[in-house]
Amino acid sequence: MKFRGAHRHEASLEPPPGYYGAGDGTPDATQRGLILDWVVSRRVAAGWRVESRSGSQAVLVRGQPVNHVLHALLTAFSCFVWGAVWAALALTCKVERVVLTVDAQGQVITVGAP
Repeated sequence: MKFRGAHRHEASLEPPPGYYGAGDGTPDATQRGLILDWVVSRRVAAGWRVESRSGSQAVLVRGQPVNHVLHALLTAFSCFVWGAVWAALALTCKVERVVLTVDAQGQVITVGAP
């Protein structure tokens, strides 16, 4: 039984069998695109969003930025009482980005992005 609050496991970066060429084992550009599609779909299922996508590279994002203008107005109208909530949100709400790249051997390389 899965509870609503249960955390999802990180998506596997291993593509399913049959994505590699039958020749020398190195995938061509089309197969590398399929490998990237597989990895991106697994990450999207785990809660990530696609920010940009090219032939063999994708940038994925998780999290929402804080709307500082709204919180500044709420802080001013509430005589700085809302400032504590704004500070807590600014410290805890982070946006996480990763860049996924498929190299010439069909390996998925994950790099954290700013």
